[in-house]
Parts: sequence; C-alpha cells; structure tokens
Amino acid sequence: MRASKDTQELNVADEILSVLPAGSVMRICSDDRDTLRFAVRAAGLKLRQITLSRASLRRLIEDPQSAIKIDYLRRDIERSAKRREAFQYPRQIRRATKRVKGALALRPWVLASVM
Repeated sequence: MRASKDTQELNVADEILSVLPAGSVMRICSDDRDTLRFAVRAAGLKLRQITLSRASLRRLIEDPQSAIKIDYLRRDIERSAKRREAFQYPRQIRRATKRVKGALALRPWVLASVM
C-alpha cells in the first residue's frame, strides 16, 4: 500500500514539474521521508531547488479540485522559476509585523487614535 502512495505522490510531482524544460529536473535524496526534493539545472532559470511536502501532495490527490490546484502550482513554478532560487509547497507563512524584543508592536490605527 505504501508503494502505491509513493507512486501517486511522484506522479503528481512529475505533473507539477512538467512545466520546466525537459531534462532540467532531477530528484535528489531527502533528509527526511516527509518531503520530496528536486534539483533544477537549466540555463536562464534562477530556480535551483524545489521542495514538495508528501502530506500536501497526498491531500492534493484526494481533493476534488486537484486539477485546478495542480494547474495553479504549475503556473506558480513557471512564473517564479526566473525570480526565485527555491520553491516550496506549501509555502511557509511569514509574520506580517516584526516585534522588537522588549517593546510593544503598535498598529497604525492605534497611533492615529492617540493623536
């Protein structure tokens, strides 16, 4: 059963990565079993590494709108291949505000109400 899940994950990953030039993507060994890692080597592309979460790929396989989401991922990789060095799915969420250590983070509307 595990082998068929691995095969499905790889098939979805291959489908997503098919937008990159032929022969430019190679699967590399991962430190953990939770991710699939790929190296990209192509002239004119800044992209060098792609990391895909196996759990996210499994959820994508079972999703009724998987074709639409796969198409979105393909466009996202194609768009970012010339601008970014690494692509990760799912993307990591960044904090919108940075807090200074030992200080309060004030929002702009709080300052406006004080003045």
